Amino acid sequence: MSTTTFADVQEGFFTRLRKSVNIRFMMFLDASVPHFILRWLFCLIVYGLYAFRVYLIEGFYIISYGLGIYELNLLIGFLSPRDDLELDTGATLPTNDHEDFRPFERRLPEFDFWKSSTRAVLVAITCTFFDFLDIPVFWPILLLYFIILFVLTMKRQIKHMIKHRYIPFTYGKKTYKGANAITKKEAPQLKRIRPNRPMIRSLPKTGHEMGGMRRVQKD
Repeated sequence: MSTTTFADVQEGFFTRLRKSVNIRFMMFLDASVPHFILRWLFCLIVYGLYAFRVYLIEGFYIISYGLGIYELNLLIGFLSPRDDLELDTGATLPTNDHEDFRPFERRLPEFDFWKSSTRAVLVAITCTFFDFLDIPVFWPILLLYFIILFVLTMKRQIKHMIKHRYIPFTYGKKTYKGANAITKKEAPQLKRIRPNRPMIRSLPKTGHEMGGMRRVQKD
């Protein structure tokens, strides 16, 4: 009769290492969510390093062209609404100030856009270390193709924005002020009013008191 020991069900070293790295990497991504400027600054620095390496090597232009096409695809998803406005699904965007405020929901959220862009440029940098990926090509033609594709794609995106009347950026909910400003009035202080009563006259003195006063005068 065979028995199962702890060593048999325990995962391998590389499996446990991969899971530990994935957990730490996810924790790092979760912690970087609120740091918008630092995330994109890091991404721009990595892109600058890639451009500098390509300039020094003077090659891997086909990798750069593929990276540009991928970034253009991510940009279109970032600027496009989540719902397909061409279909009559009942989903509309607010067109005036009297409608309820609804922030712009992107097809590709900002954090996913940053993560995909950073991952793509890191992969591109890794590809520059393999010589067989340096396919000889006339780079001005690739640059011209990319510029034409970028102009046509953005032109179509701008027409889509004008047609459905939306702006792919949300600056926060508008606040409105009423015509009459509400001012806080202080409660009036109550003054103590003295009643206008006639003065109480002194009571006439009795005969016993008058007699005592006369005796004092005689003495």
